[in-house]
Amino acid sequence: MGAHRAHREDEYGPDDTTAAEARAVLVRDIAAGGALDDPAWRAAFEEVPRHVFVPYYFVSRPGGYERLWSGDPDPARQRRWLKGAYADGPLATRVRDGELISSSSQPSLMARMLEELDVRDGDRVLEIGAGTGYNAALLAHRLGDAQVTTVDLDPEITESARTHLATAGYRPAVVTGDGARGCPERAPYDRIIATCTLPSVPTAWLAQCRPGARILAPFATGLIALRVGDGGADGDGGADGVHRRRYAEGHFLHTAAYFVPLRGTPRPPGASGGGPMAHRPLGGLPRRTIENDLFRFLLALTAGSLDPHEALALWEQERRPGRERFGITVTGDGQWAWLDDPAGPYVWPLSP
Repeated sequence: MGAHRAHREDEYGPDDTTAAEARAVLVRDIAAGGALDDPAWRAAFEEVPRHVFVPYYFVSRPGGYERLWSGDPDPARQRRWLKGAYADGPLATRVRDGELISSSSQPSLMARMLEELDVRDGDRVLEIGAGTGYNAALLAHRLGDAQVTTVDLDPEITESARTHLATAGYRPAVVTGDGARGCPERAPYDRIIATCTLPSVPTAWLAQCRPGARILAPFATGLIALRVGDGGADGDGGADGVHRRRYAEGHFLHTAAYFVPLRGTPRPPGASGGGPMAHRPLGGLPRRTIENDLFRFLLALTAGSLDPHEALALWEQERRPGRERFGITVTGDGQWAWLDDPAGPYVWPLSP
């Protein structure tokens, strides 16, 4: 899919050549880091103009944020804006009362997530968290506009994303709504990808997935990859006289991932502005352990189920396991995290 789209970059500052050169450098850097092995995704990153989706963003400064924007009359500041737009880093795009509420994710992490989504031609994809619209544009370039739906709770964000997408020449479905409820009117989906951290996996998504669908989402400072299955039938009715009980199960990827939380839900442990250390008594734990990224992941994953000292005992007994040894199971009756095996000795319920 993904024919070249005409877009109006002149509204956002740089000419085509300057932006294309910056984009090419970014793509080479991402590829050098081991992502973009799939030629279709590489083509998407080469052609979708990220700067169109971030006409302004905020750079953290002592005491607040500095705003960089495409229309700055100072050529040096405009060059800073363009350089930042094509740097391999996240960009703060919306700040409210000093709190980050929306961002454009690090491009190399986006590339890894899109490749892990494992899409096929013809797949229908639901994205939770529209952000700037850039990720939806990449998906639309790869699969076509009609196959992509992106949802966000904030109407200002969806309107802005829709505008950016149209400017770049893409028109997937952009829906204002609660991402935890999915988007049933556009279902069924073959893939669901979230660009915000979840406090739990919404069971509404499972009903909107085809059997065999893949769900990829940030969770507890990691990325969980779930496969949706059909767990049999019960008597609730349906098109064929039965209601199929869906479940989802899968492992975390080894990659760390820090995203803003899904709005409209309780803030998950480890989310921006908080974390497992912010709300849990950690007295007596070694400082070097508390600061270890993998132990922080385990603290976030076991919040509400294991005491931090119990989590430490598990971590040390199992020789400091990486994220990829952990997994999650989701059914209509509950959600569980586990180490190595969902039927093994280390299983605990996730906080609702």
